[in-house]
Amino acid sequence: MADHRKPLRQIARPFVADGPTGVSIRDRLKKLTVEDEKVLQAVGQHMGRLASRDLARRCRDGLEHSTETWAARKRELTAESSSRWAGSVTSNTHDQWGLSRRAQHQHLASLDAGIRTVRHRLSLPIGEKGSQGKPGGYRSRNEWFHKTRRLAILEHEYERVRAEREAGRVSVVRGSRRLLKQRHNLTTAQKTETQWREAWEAARWFLTADGESGKRFGNETIRVTPNGEISIKLPAPITYLANAPHGRYTLDARVNFAHRGAEWRDRIEANRAVAYRIHLDVGRGRWYLDASWTRKDLPVLPLEVLRASGVIGVDTNADHLAAWLLDEYGNPTGAPRRFDYDLTGTASHRDAQLRHALTRLLHWASQTGVQAIAIEDLDFTNSRTREKYGRRKWFRQLISDIPTGKLRARLLSMCAEASINVIAVDPAYTSRWGAEHWQQPLTTTRRPASRHQAASVAIARRSLGHRIRRRTAPPPHHQSDGVGHRTVQAWPGDRRSEESRPCVPGPRTRSDGAGRGANAVDQNAQDRSGHSAEHVQLMLSL
Repeated sequence: MADHRKPLRQIARPFVADGPTGVSIRDRLKKLTVEDEKVLQAVGQHMGRLASRDLARRCRDGLEHSTETWAARKRELTAESSSRWAGSVTSNTHDQWGLSRRAQHQHLASLDAGIRTVRHRLSLPIGEKGSQGKPGGYRSRNEWFHKTRRLAILEHEYERVRAEREAGRVSVVRGSRRLLKQRHNLTTAQKTETQWREAWEAARWFLTADGESGKRFGNETIRVTPNGEISIKLPAPITYLANAPHGRYTLDARVNFAHRGAEWRDRIEANRAVAYRIHLDVGRGRWYLDASWTRKDLPVLPLEVLRASGVIGVDTNADHLAAWLLDEYGNPTGAPRRFDYDLTGTASHRDAQLRHALTRLLHWASQTGVQAIAIEDLDFTNSRTREKYGRRKWFRQLISDIPTGKLRARLLSMCAEASINVIAVDPAYTSRWGAEHWQQPLTTTRRPASRHQAASVAIARRSLGHRIRRRTAPPPHHQSDGVGHRTVQAWPGDRRSEESRPCVPGPRTRSDGAGRGANAVDQNAQDRSGHSAEHVQLMLSL
C-alpha cells in the first residue's frame, strides 16, 4: 500500500543567537526652567524643519542617490545649523529611507503570498478539502465570487507597490503615520485638536546628536558631563539664545542614569562615542534624555559547552511563556513553570508585562544554573495575512497576538545582561510532536501537563541535539516485556529512536531465562502463534 503521508520538511540545526549590538538608557530631565524649555523647543523646531526638508529631498532622489547628492544636502544643512547637526540629520534620513524600503519589500512579499493562495483556492472545485498542508476550495459559490474580487484588489495593489519600488519611491511620515491618522478621528483617539497639534509638532522635532569618539565626553553637539550637566551646541540662526561660550546653552537640569550609569560614565570619561536624544512626552509633560552606544561583540560559547549544564525550553504563546528544565541527556527535571503576561492596553503596559515575565524567567534560570535558554526561531511575517487561514479569524488573531519580534529583542538584551545565552531552534513540529510524545508521559494525577509544556520539552530536546520523538509504546502485558522498557528515552548515540530495542544478553524480566537476549529482535524465535517455531514443534510431536 502506498504511503500518502506528507513528507517531513528538513529540520534546521539549532544555533546560538547573536546578542544585542547596542545599549540605550533613559533619564528624566527634572527642574527645567521656562527658559530651558523655550530653548529646547526652538532647537527642536528649527532642526525638525531641516530634517523634514532633507527627508523630502532624499525621497525625490530615489535610486539616483549618490555620494555627490549626499554631500550637497549636507552642505546646505551645515549653512543653517552646523556640520555635526547636519551629519546627524542626514544619517537619520538614510535610516528612515532604508527602513521604508525594507517595509516595502515585506509588503510585496505579503501581497504575493496572498495572491498565490487565493489563486490556488479559486482553481479548486467548490467544497474540495485541502491536502498536504495546502488549503482547499471555497465552501460556496458566493464566497468564490467575493474572492475573485479580492484577488483583483490584491493584484492591483501588488502592481502599484511594485511600480513604486522599481521607481525608488517610498512613503515616509515624520511624526508617525498612526498619529497622522488620528487627526481625522479625534473622538476615537480621545484628543482635542489642540492636544493633537501639540503631540504632532513634538513628534516632528529633531533633537538627536550622533556620538564621536575622541571628542570631549564622546559628543560635541549634546555634551553631558560625568556629573550630569547638559549643554547643547545651538544651530547658527539661534545662537543668540546661548548662555555659555562658543554658542552653547547649558541646561539647569541634571541627569543621573540609575540603570547602567557606571558603564555610561566609563565611556564618556574615556571620550568614547555616545549618541543622545532629547524628546518631550506631551501626555505627561515630561522631558527625557536617551543615551545610546554600540557594544562590542560578546564571546559566543559553543553549543557543546552550553548543553553541558542543561537547557530551559520556552514555548511562546499569546498570553504566557511555558518553560521546563531539561538535563544534558534530555530528561525533564522538576516541575514546569508558567510566566503569564497581559498584552492588552497601551504599548508601555505591554512592554512592561513582557519585561516582568522575562525577568521571572531569567531569575529562575539563574537559580537552576543553566547557561542557555532554548526558544523557537519564530517569524510570522508571512503568516499574518487572512488569505492563509481563510475564515479562521480567531487563529489569525492568535498568531498576531504572539509578540515574536518584541519578545526576541527583549529576551536577547536581557539574557546578555544575565550572562545567559539563547539557543534558537527550528519551530517545525514542536507543538505536534511534543503533545504526541511527551504530554501523556509527563501527566500525573496531581499535575496534568499542558500541550504548551510538552512543546517546551520538545524545544529543549531539539536544542540539546536529541530527537523529539520517543520510542514506540510496548505491547500489552504477557506478550513481550510486561510493559515498561520501550518507552524510555533514546540516548544521543542511538541511531534511531523508533527502531527495535538493542540486543542485551541476560534476563530482561522475571519470567525470562538467561540467554534470552540473543534473540530479542528475532520474532520467529519467540513463542508466537503462526510463527515457524510453532510449526517445528507440531511436526516433532507426530
